Amino acid sequence: MGEVIQLVVAPAFLLVAIAALLGVVTGRLGRVVDRARELEQRVCDGVDQASKDSILSELRDLDRRMRYNHWSINFFCVSALIVAIMVATLFFAYLSDAIPSDAVALLFISAMGGIMIGILFFIAEVYLATRTVRVHFELL
Repeated sequence: MGEVIQLVVAPAFLLVAIAALLGVVTGRLGRVVDRARELEQRVCDGVDQASKDSILSELRDLDRRMRYNHWSINFFCVSALIVAIMVATLFFAYLSDAIPSDAVALLFISAMGGIMIGILFFIAEVYLATRTVRVHFELL
């Protein structure tokens, strides 16, 4: 049983890393949602047409950011699920004296692929966020 626990330590740390990534992305998603709600409220309260156009443009960008965060979260969660399946596979293999090396390798590759895609969506969201920030020139 000690051998299996040693094998499961690495995937457990991988789960911790995925949880940290999820924390970052969900935090960013929360801020985007808060900003979108604030802008929607401003439009509902009534603003002039120029301000409304600017707000609607920002809302489109925020909507895109929300979608990127959504996909990033999805890929991280699927990766975490795959890692959990990998851990269960290792335990079941130990209990049944099977050799799951191919299955575990495939699960690990799948989990890493999901993490990479999630990180790509995260990078796209950060890029969009930094590209759409509008700092007034007179403040610089």
